[in-house]
Amino acid sequence: MRNTTINLQSDLKSVVCAFRDKYFDSDCFKMYPLVSNADLIRSTLIREMSGESTNDHVGNIALHRKIGFIGGGNMAKAICEGIVSKGLVEYSQIHVSGPNMTNLVSWRDEGAHVYTQNGAIVDECDVIFISVKPHKLAGAIANMYGTLKIPNPRSKLFVSIVAGVTINQLENVLGRIYARIIRVMPNTPMMVGEGCTVFTPGSKATVHDIKTVETMLSTGGICKQVPESLINAVGALSGSGTAFVYLMIEALVDGGANMGIPRAMALEFATKTVLGSAKMVKQIGKHPAQLKDEVCPSGGTTIAGVHALEKGGVRAALMDAVEVATKKADELGVKKHV
Repeated sequence: MRNTTINLQSDLKSVVCAFRDKYFDSDCFKMYPLVSNADLIRSTLIREMSGESTNDHVGNIALHRKIGFIGGGNMAKAICEGIVSKGLVEYSQIHVSGPNMTNLVSWRDEGAHVYTQNGAIVDECDVIFISVKPHKLAGAIANMYGTLKIPNPRSKLFVSIVAGVTINQLENVLGRIYARIIRVMPNTPMMVGEGCTVFTPGSKATVHDIKTVETMLSTGGICKQVPESLINAVGALSGSGTAFVYLMIEALVDGGANMGIPRAMALEFATKTVLGSAKMVKQIGKHPAQLKDEVCPSGGTTIAGVHALEKGGVRAALMDAVEVATKKADELGVKKHV
């Protein structure tokens, strides 16, 4: 009987340890569990002991987490829409802070919790997105520390989308709370499931942190881990690049209107042309130059239009735009924001 009891205790210990390693940040398991929902813990333990474990634990954790945003601008909204639309969380699990409650009305109307104190986001949430402009970061962090109630929130994961500010800078300013940081660079098409996001984990981020962020941000499109040295360049290409594409669509609409096409129709056709062209590149697998050549027969109308674009320097202008935007992000990182 005694040996049976010892075996049962040993088996239970193994299950609990495996559960801890799988679902919790191991270095702060006792004090700061990442999953606080008792029903989830109980049901997961039962599933583990019965051998019915699944591989979708990252998604399960996300479903029971509270997600916070310090800053509720367009990019924060795009990320949130992606997460909510795929069912990872509901708006009732979203917490957002900003300096002006008036700017948070749309969040509140969706069912999110809104605050003017950034510390409340850290107190309430497990994953905190820092989504403010670089020049407002110092004030946002000061507000957070000034209103923080939890003395040592080591179980919190901070995800920064602050342009140009490096992981090292963020770790320095958040160092006294042993911050686990992942730096990300998303873009607004996440709102419609066609976003591009890259991320770089900080030195204290865990494997589970990385999987959780990748799961959340993949809901809005593609998500890839890259060296931090590439984040500013990718931000220029896909983040700033959205504005470059909008500008091109607008110019096509103006060109159509100039030729007598009704503006509404010109917008519809210009948008569909850009969308269809992008889909051709993605699905057919040919190089853009080859696809261009296929619609540019000698002496035709299209090659004449391409000639006009080349004379206008459109190719060099787009390349320069990516370069300038990258350098601007580099400059933002050099400035002291924190």
